[in-house]
Amino acid sequence: MARRESRSNGLLDALQELEPSPVEDDPISVEKDSYFPSTSSPPPQLTRSSTLGLSGHSTVYYLTRIQKYSSYTFTIFLAFHISNTSLLPLSAPNLPTASSYLLLTRPYYQSPLAEPLIIITPLILHITSGILLRFYRRRAVTKRYGADTHALRRGVAWPKVSGTSALGYLLVPLVVGHAFVNRVLPLWVEGGSSGIGLEYVAHGFAKSPKVAFVGYTVLVGTAAWHFVWGWAKWLGLNPESVTEQGVEGGLRRKRRWYVVNAVSALLAGLWMAGGLGVVGRGGEMKGWVGKGYDELYRRIPIFGRWL
Repeated sequence: MARRESRSNGLLDALQELEPSPVEDDPISVEKDSYFPSTSSPPPQLTRSSTLGLSGHSTVYYLTRIQKYSSYTFTIFLAFHISNTSLLPLSAPNLPTASSYLLLTRPYYQSPLAEPLIIITPLILHITSGILLRFYRRRAVTKRYGADTHALRRGVAWPKVSGTSALGYLLVPLVVGHAFVNRVLPLWVEGGSSGIGLEYVAHGFAKSPKVAFVGYTVLVGTAAWHFVWGWAKWLGLNPESVTEQGVEGGLRRKRRWYVVNAVSALLAGLWMAGGLGVVGRGGEMKGWVGKGYDELYRRIPIFGRWL
């Protein structure tokens, strides 16, 4: 009996534990009495279908790509906008000269064809895809836990909002307000914005310096941090992209956090240097031009009476 048990133990020790592997639907053909395929023949590819009816990728994949590539297009407009409202005022000898450069380059992104393509449509796609991603992930979590009733779904937590997403949600009303004052309002009152330049912004700073300073600082700061952190995510340079664990991984994540915030501060500082340092100190416009600007600012709903 003891000899049989010792023999069984020896057999068990000789056995090698292997990881389970699925049975292949289309097993690899045996070549030259060997189960392993040759290096020249590629392994069989598995196909998947998504809930959108498109093979190969899921709904999250397509929504993420829409959000990503729409930000690429909007970055083109952002580069033009920062150049016109910050770099040109910093390099021009005076505000009227910088404003003339703005009026010359602005038609490239405010034409009837370019504005919907590189500003309006990418912005709508970026915001909409981000919101849909949040709802889709929430729905996936509720399905995973079998929350098929309203009472059960209320008990399932929503996906965590990242700092970049929170800045994006805060940026939406700020961008809408900025576009209304500088683009929609002139179209509504005067039928066009051809006469709206940097002097119009400078006039607003002179009439209501505290409101303009706070609003501009919040807008530029939120936009700079959202853009830089978003690009860091797309390029895989944000702290969350570091998969290494331990002390070294923690140090790499910390270094990336400092670098991304430093670049964000640099962009915001450069943007504000031209906006606040030059345009914000341009002064109030006089004559019929100043009266026209006053009339525009008074037409702003709710806040116009105090401007």
